[in-house]
Amino acid sequence: MCGIVGYVGPRGSEAVLLGGLGRLEYRGYDSAGIAVLSNGLEARKRSGKLQELRDELVANPIHDGHTGIGHTRWATHGAPNDINAHPHLADDGKLALIHNGIIENYAELKAELLEQGTVFTSETDSEVAAHLVGRAFRETHNLTDALRVVVNRLEGAFTLLVLHADEPDVVVGARRNSPLVIGLGEGENFLGSDVAAFIEFTDKALAIGQDQIVTITRDNVAVIDFDGNSVTPEPFTVTWDASAATKGGWRSFMAKEISEEPAAVANTIIGRIKGERVDIDGIDAESLVSVDRIVILACGTAAYAGLVGKYAIEKWARVPVDVELSHEFRYREPVISDHTLIVSVSQSGETMDTLMAVKYAREIGARTLSICNTQGATIPRESDAVIYTHAGPEVAVASTKAFVAQVTALYLLGIAIGQANGKGDPAELAAAVRDLEATPTLLETVLQQGERIATMAKWMADTQAILLLGRHVGFPIALEGALKLKELSYIHAEGFAAGELKHGPIALIEPGQVVFVIVPSPRDPNSLHAKVVSNIQEIRARGARVIAIAEQGDAAVLPHADEVIPIPLASSFIEPLLAVVPLHLFSMELAAAKGLDVDQPRNLAKSVTVE
Repeated sequence: MCGIVGYVGPRGSEAVLLGGLGRLEYRGYDSAGIAVLSNGLEARKRSGKLQELRDELVANPIHDGHTGIGHTRWATHGAPNDINAHPHLADDGKLALIHNGIIENYAELKAELLEQGTVFTSETDSEVAAHLVGRAFRETHNLTDALRVVVNRLEGAFTLLVLHADEPDVVVGARRNSPLVIGLGEGENFLGSDVAAFIEFTDKALAIGQDQIVTITRDNVAVIDFDGNSVTPEPFTVTWDASAATKGGWRSFMAKEISEEPAAVANTIIGRIKGERVDIDGIDAESLVSVDRIVILACGTAAYAGLVGKYAIEKWARVPVDVELSHEFRYREPVISDHTLIVSVSQSGETMDTLMAVKYAREIGARTLSICNTQGATIPRESDAVIYTHAGPEVAVASTKAFVAQVTALYLLGIAIGQANGKGDPAELAAAVRDLEATPTLLETVLQQGERIATMAKWMADTQAILLLGRHVGFPIALEGALKLKELSYIHAEGFAAGELKHGPIALIEPGQVVFVIVPSPRDPNSLHAKVVSNIQEIRARGARVIAIAEQGDAAVLPHADEVIPIPLASSFIEPLLAVVPLHLFSMELAAAKGLDVDQPRNLAKSVTVE
């Protein structure tokens, strides 16, 4: 979950590190720190957001050099304070180490070091690794060798970066079940948790594999595995530039990213629709014919995208689909066959629960396909195939544009399978393709209601609980809307299947209770429109304040709703992509009305790289 950056080159390392950490702060903002090599090693670290570190460096400057490492933390072991912030120092202050992940056997290793007289200054598992590397360096006199000795003793998930005053132009990194990528410059090289760390300087990158160690200098990059064997990493080119990871005049990253939802859909379908057929690079249509079951693995927002995808795939491809939380999948001995397709959904491609579930699926013989927004990420590299969503970098911790892109990718997959196996209705599949192509324009129309939704949120700034109802594909949208409200506004919010209302949740309705209802189109005879309108009447009769998200011109809703947010006319599977936008906007605006940080909600991080 933490953000990591390393640099060796001609530039002043302090500026490079702080710039990289600024673009990585979404990964954790409990504390931040840097270590720089000049005539010796100097480190500064502060609890709180990155600005606290910047202020510390103004008040207490370092002697800048050309080699350094930086870290922004999401706390696991130890409270988020100055002492537990990274870097951690060892070997009489000559070695600095930063860490992302959890070292599961740190307690026994710490006991060993304590017996030898090591003095610890923090509560973290990370400091154990620092002292172990420091001890190994005194024995090997080589930083790469020292790190290789240590990583073979560590259990758990980790990315480690180390530097040492005795090797002034070297940074060494290692990864196991935690992200790390290399940035290639001219006369300079970079390391980062993701490419945002160095995109300001280069778009050329190398992916580091599982259980590998990288050593960078100004002019060289060398990768070995944990056994010491040389490895040739896989190169890739980053398809977006640094400007995509900046606010660009928007008041928040989330506001910018919601505005980019139409582009996220457009960029995900571009090049993948040929006439009225779906053709996805890297996925052979013949390989889809034998798929007789799909299991979608995801967490949080991605799981709700999976639930929307389930409805569409089963309709279009006539293949049964299960959606499972990644962290539960491998602990229940799931029944799968070689005709089961495991589809993992992760914005970052580093979600640890999902990564471990994908590895488990491969071990027991399933075929795996990932839907991911991040090039060079681990989950796509662990999968047999990948559909990249091309939503561009998503910096706000609460996901918005990635969600609509994930749903779009799942729709493309469902259409592709239906066309390959011949079970889908050709006319229906062709119509679905046309509907997808029209979606970006429809999304632009929904975004035009932003000002009205902001006003509505300001009126409701003191709201403490919100319920959301939906049926069919509207149900996952209710879940997604509730999650955004929890994440951003810190209020009680729950999404329910509208049909469940009378089976218990209606007890929550009291006068003034705000309820959002996602209303299906009345034009679809199978849309359950009449039943949802009946639900609205039931809760309105008990004093609820109803905000309906309904198709433009839906006259049946108007008499029973306090507010109606209209969405354009669309097919039943495009409706959820349109209906989620007002919920994203409302969640953001409600948090802003409460004076909260919409980009960096408390206790959260963008990429969950620990189990």
